[in-house]
Amino acid sequence: MSDSKGFVEMENIFAKTMDKLGTETAFEVLARARALEAQGKEIVHLEIGEPDFDTPKNIIDAAVSALQSGYTHYTPASGLPLLKETIANYVKTHKNVDTNPEEVVVVPGGKPIMFYGIIATVNPGDEVIYPNPGFPIYESVIKFVGGVPVPIPLREENQFRLDVNELEGLITSKTKMLIINSPQNPTGGVLTKEDIMKIADLVRGKNILVLSDEIYDRMIYTDDKPLSIASLPGLKDWTIILDGFSKTYAMTGWRIGYGIMNKKIAEKITQLMVNSNSCTAAFTQMAAVEALTGPQDDVLEMVSQFKNRRDIMVDGLNAIDGVTCLRPKGAFYVFPNVSSFGKTSKEIADYLLLEAGVACLAGTSFGSYGEGYLRLSYANSVENIEKALSKMKEALSKLK
Repeated sequence: MSDSKGFVEMENIFAKTMDKLGTETAFEVLARARALEAQGKEIVHLEIGEPDFDTPKNIIDAAVSALQSGYTHYTPASGLPLLKETIANYVKTHKNVDTNPEEVVVVPGGKPIMFYGIIATVNPGDEVIYPNPGFPIYESVIKFVGGVPVPIPLREENQFRLDVNELEGLITSKTKMLIINSPQNPTGGVLTKEDIMKIADLVRGKNILVLSDEIYDRMIYTDDKPLSIASLPGLKDWTIILDGFSKTYAMTGWRIGYGIMNKKIAEKITQLMVNSNSCTAAFTQMAAVEALTGPQDDVLEMVSQFKNRRDIMVDGLNAIDGVTCLRPKGAFYVFPNVSSFGKTSKEIADYLLLEAGVACLAGTSFGSYGEGYLRLSYANSVENIEKALSKMKEALSKLK
């Protein structure tokens, strides 16, 4: 039997730095939604940022073959040479960044690159500019290492792109890092080529690192090819590119991602890998080789279906009295404005979960500038999206 007094005393064993570490609300809402389903309530899941498609068969087959061929042991901490070379070639072609295997670090998922990248470079008191609303782990890790989070607002009137003039006013002598994410989570906003070139002009020569989160750069719904800031003059050595396989290839559970960075930074991040994970699973790395070199038809089809779902969701949201929603240009999220209902984002998200059986996230899960908005993922079937829209319309009509 547990001793309640002993448990209270155990609270004192935790490091004070743990108080600075945040969380990701999507998984909390998912747990609440699953609990409601266990009670018999029907829930439409629009809260989690995960493609609902299966991992392409050729990738699964490559993983099975790798397991049967003995890829069940340790690999070099920074990744298998074959995968690192494959990633370097992919990045040269797709991102126009002239890199090489020594600048590639393979990690278990995308998050380790932001985690290790910040830990390896940001000292207590250093300022880090990051998007708000934005992926919550950015701010969490900045605080964890003792850095100073400096939010750059993403506003609806600017299509949820950062304002470069506003960014210029936030840069100080203490600025160590700028985080950019395009296409963006949670808004689906996409920085234009002009935006990225102006950002490059702002940071060039100022000893400011750029963490460029490009995890959604294959999920874009415009004719323009994404521009990586690392491809611009003078920025490659000062940029850490974050990318991976979870979103593009529906491989969230495989836990494999990578970073591209200056060789000296790569050595430090590899050192962090040695001290934490040792290496990324060997068979998933071989599957990743197949993902990048094999047929891309499934990726193209997935993006086509996401675009169709986006249009259905945006049109449906704008048909609800009191809701307005921009049509995002990338990723698989919408960020509708629900401020007209006179309630907080969290109150509305909770109401929709309990009243309508629709699981979504409050905009404030992604920072204070997300107040007045919700994040909905359209990584779900058209049938479920239409069901959710109908339930939302009925439930929100009761708030008017």
